[in-house]
Amino acid sequence: MPATLSEAHTSSTTEAGGERPGKDGSKDLVRLPRRTIDKLLVGFGLIAAIVFAVAGGLLTWGANFSNDYVHDELSSQNVFFPDEASLVEEGRDDLVKYADEQVTTGPQAEAYASYIGGHLEGIADGQTYSEIDDRGAAQAVEDAEASGASEAEIAELQATADQLKGQRDTLFKGETLRGLLLSSYAWSTIGRIAGIAAWVAYAGAVVLAGLVVAGLVHLRRSPVS
Repeated sequence: MPATLSEAHTSSTTEAGGERPGKDGSKDLVRLPRRTIDKLLVGFGLIAAIVFAVAGGLLTWGANFSNDYVHDELSSQNVFFPDEASLVEEGRDDLVKYADEQVTTGPQAEAYASYIGGHLEGIADGQTYSEIDDRGAAQAVEDAEASGASEAEIAELQATADQLKGQRDTLFKGETLRGLLLSSYAWSTIGRIAGIAAWVAYAGAVVLAGLVVAGLVHLRRSPVS
């Protein structure tokens, strides 16, 4: 009976631990040849190098597409900065470096959006087009006409309504153009980031390729067991 219990205990230990005692009482271990491990590392390195190279190519394509799109879109608008004298007169010394230049790049688009923003702030005391109640002013004219107000009063209300409508239209156009310019700047920034990421991916691919070559050389020099 004791021998049977001992065998049962040894069997259960072997099944649970996945190890079997050898003839001398030591445990058998699974061993991988060094060349097998080197081959696996070289294979993984090769796959990683290919992935990094492909990622670099895709990022380069994205960067070129973004830059070309921004350049073509801005060039078609034919937007130019004022001359140096005008910029200095308006107090925009920060934009003098762009004087007389056409807006074709992301940084130029951001700068011109700033130039437009400065003009828009002076149109309606800093209000946006959505804050101007030109419809209310037009309704006031209609109400005055319906109530039989004097022509002078109606003319004054009409002038106010026309002024507000003109301000709203100008602000709407200006803010729309400013938004388009800032969108172009955003796409330009994304393209620049993609370009940097592409170079990082290429560098990673080169490093991994070098490690793969070193691994292959090591395999050739290693003795076959």
